[in-house]
Amino acid sequence: MKKIFLVVLAISIVSCKQSEKKETEVIKPVVKLHQLIGGSIFVKKLEVFSQDTTYTGQTKQFTDAYYVISHPKGNLMWDAGLPESLIVPELYHEPSGVFAIQRSDSLVNQLKTIGFKIEDFKYFAMSHSHFDHTGHANLMKDATLLIQENEYNSIAGDTLKNKDPAVSELKNIQKLNGDYDVFGDGTVVIKYMPGHTVGHQVLYVEIGHEKPILLTGDLYHFEENRTSKGVPSFNYDVKQTLESMDKFETFAKEKNAEVIIQHSPSDFEKLQKILNK
Repeated sequence: MKKIFLVVLAISIVSCKQSEKKETEVIKPVVKLHQLIGGSIFVKKLEVFSQDTTYTGQTKQFTDAYYVISHPKGNLMWDAGLPESLIVPELYHEPSGVFAIQRSDSLVNQLKTIGFKIEDFKYFAMSHSHFDHTGHANLMKDATLLIQENEYNSIAGDTLKNKDPAVSELKNIQKLNGDYDVFGDGTVVIKYMPGHTVGHQVLYVEIGHEKPILLTGDLYHFEENRTSKGVPSFNYDVKQTLESMDKFETFAKEKNAEVIIQHSPSDFEKLQKILNK
């Protein structure tokens, strides 16, 4: 009788532990990702995207995407495209002679196509503070800006005499120092990847498909940039960029993530196909 009792007790303990395990398993929320076009960038002097003369005489067409991430705890906008002043009939050839740029439509109109309004956003974040990523940033003034502290200090810090007007309306600031889990459940994570700028960051998003999505910001600008680890001439720090590339690739492999190069027209199409499945 004693043996039977012990067997029954052991089975009960195992069953309880299995039940506890099931109860503690985290069911991740449904996260949706939308991709929008923040402009077109025609690079007339591709050599600026190298530390040497590799691309001298070459040109390349870039896209300029930005993204909407919908989470049960709130919505996040990632990047802000080109300024809306560039919604013009013809390409604008900026003074440096490097870029010909144009934006097709306003933030308000583009958000309407996916059923959103500017007021719907809890968070706003940019991969970095270059002009092609801060375009409509000031329109996001009611959202909380998630930005690396060193990046913020470089464009809007208290000690700066000339602050970046592209972010002058943003007053709700959450300064980050490294990686940041936006909603606290691992589905949307900002990863600190400095080098392109002092506080450059990329975005990891789990959207319920076979693979999570990893948005590069400007760590890479086009496919060859990634395979050759090419560093643009205008990057803040070459060594940091290369270290971030190594860190990025390790993380992408660890997560089996689908890497999306944000300025790549082919990656734009690739992501659209994934999102339409």
